[in-house]
Amino acid sequence: MSAPASTPRHRVAVVTGGTMGIGRATAQAFARAGWDVAVLARGEERLQSTRAELEDMGVRALAIPTDVADAAAVDAAAARIERELGPIEAWVNNAMATVLSPATEITPEEYRRVTDVTYHGQVFGSLAALRYMKPRNRGRIVQVSSGLGLRAAPLQSAYCGAKAAVQGFSDALRSELLHDGSAVTISTIYLPAVNTPQFRIARNHTGQAQNAPDPVFDPRLCANAILAAVASGEREVWVGRSTWQMAAAQAVAPAFADYKASQMWEAQLDPARSPRDPEGNLFKPSLGDPGVDGPFLERVNPARGEFVTSRARKALTLGLAALGLVGLAALVAPAAVAASPRMKVPRRR
Repeated sequence: MSAPASTPRHRVAVVTGGTMGIGRATAQAFARAGWDVAVLARGEERLQSTRAELEDMGVRALAIPTDVADAAAVDAAAARIERELGPIEAWVNNAMATVLSPATEITPEEYRRVTDVTYHGQVFGSLAALRYMKPRNRGRIVQVSSGLGLRAAPLQSAYCGAKAAVQGFSDALRSELLHDGSAVTISTIYLPAVNTPQFRIARNHTGQAQNAPDPVFDPRLCANAILAAVASGEREVWVGRSTWQMAAAQAVAPAFADYKASQMWEAQLDPARSPRDPEGNLFKPSLGDPGVDGPFLERVNPARGEFVTSRARKALTLGLAALGLVGLAALVAPAAVAASPRMKVPRRR
């Protein structure tokens, strides 16, 4: 579908893993905001249904079969998007893969694949976007990460390690852009448990279906946070109260956070169900078109705006610091008065 010649060219967004769950919700949110959208994913059926859905929303759309672990394929997709849709203004690295399993039962091939998709996919996407954004000196790159990249959990070692790597790469890349005086921004979104289809299609060695520990949030909340980061260029966004609670616990009391995380083992498993497909979508795309939502609709937190940006955190930190200084002054002032030499008052005769 092409826009009429008289219609101004829309802004262009790219969403990897854009055909289900958070990625699809994000693609829809961009389209509602008037952006043309390219989605990159492996499943042909979902690619075509997503493309049709976006075009029905009145924007131009591309659906490009891409394995984000293949750097050449990601570069080729970016070149096609620039040719057919126009300059890429926003690139969202959302694609991920995981294995639910104790760390000792994950094979080297599985660790490598999770890392290739979840970490290297973000590296390759960022580099592909920068080849076009940096010469133009504009653009937003958004890394979709997780609270588990800040505070790891049992049964998620491959995924947690890859998400932690995303933070290191993004911080280094951001500092390089600042050094170069570039206006391109890197934003990292840290997500909580989200009701997506991934819980039923991930590779699973536990013998029990994967469960999402409470609180569980709507994928559309995550999409709203991503679009907010694109609009503002904020350094970081924490979605859902559980994410910033995890980050705070890890920063303040990491040993206590280890203990609390150990209790998440059982919370991630549903003993009443077996995995639908234990092999999952790690090495091949899953069949079907599950859309945006996962299996936990009855438990989803209805909030659509529950996220905190790094700007809000900075304001809170400054506010707390100011309150601390006021309190300190209140304590110090009486002590200073008490310690000062007393003025002698002449006696009246």
